[in-house]
Amino acid sequence: MQFRSKNDPLCFVYFVGYNGTIGGKHMKKIGLSSGIGQTLLVIALIVAAYFIGNLTAKVQYLQKGAGASAEGTTAQQPAAPTVSLDTIKGLFDKNIIKFGDPKKSKLFLVEVADPSCPFCHIAAGKNPELNNQSPQFKLVADGGTYVAPIVEFKKLLDQGKAAYAYIYTPGHNNGEMAMKALYCAQEKGKFWEAHDLLMSAKGYEIQNGTDASGNPTTGAIVKNDKTKSGDMANFLASAVDSAFMKSCLESDKYDKRLVEDSQIAASIGVSGTPGFFVNTTNFAGAYSFTDMKSAVDAALK
Repeated sequence: MQFRSKNDPLCFVYFVGYNGTIGGKHMKKIGLSSGIGQTLLVIALIVAAYFIGNLTAKVQYLQKGAGASAEGTTAQQPAAPTVSLDTIKGLFDKNIIKFGDPKKSKLFLVEVADPSCPFCHIAAGKNPELNNQSPQFKLVADGGTYVAPIVEFKKLLDQGKAAYAYIYTPGHNNGEMAMKALYCAQEKGKFWEAHDLLMSAKGYEIQNGTDASGNPTTGAIVKNDKTKSGDMANFLASAVDSAFMKSCLESDKYDKRLVEDSQIAASIGVSGTPGFFVNTTNFAGAYSFTDMKSAVDAALK
């Protein structure tokens, strides 16, 4: 039998019940009253569960290196500290990627992400191939129920209803060059154009070297390799001049920013990706916007 934990949507646990429970990482002691026959039965059930697990491992691409955990984060996040609204507003005084007018806005949206993180891609809603790997994250446009929060954040930002901040932390560990590319794109006022390309299926592949199903890809793979700056610049050429991007990526100008962003993320209690704040309400993981809407509506009153 397959069980999907409510707090761990992409961590599949297989279990069988027989005077006890066998499943995932947990095994309760089983009382056996008929000796070898029941022992063999238990072994057979364990083996069967293993093979069922292999057959249903469609989401393996997310679990490899992602450590799938609560609500889609790539690392188990500790309980977030109490964060005041003044603290959230203060983020907009820091040297981070930010949009909107924090002095006029009542709604503050904060995203902590790693561009290479699969769950960040899910939340961005620009990589349906990845979203469709799990029914929980299947987009409404594809017949599912998941509403990508970043798409809705951008609408609120464009409507002048929100201030938005994007903060990097290494949740998947392949996103350094992509994050530097976002800093470079921000210089030219092209953050969103570069963001949407990096959050596409091809963007996922160039950062991670695998496709949505976890299969190795044959195209350019950049990961954190500065010698591949030209490949990243070419990939983003439709958004940002490739000569500028290559030069920007080859410099060391944003190395320190990666560290500073991560420190800021830690200061508000976020270590896994993605992590969101809607004003002071924390959403640790790839929540649907439908789960965030009540907090958004409350802030806008």
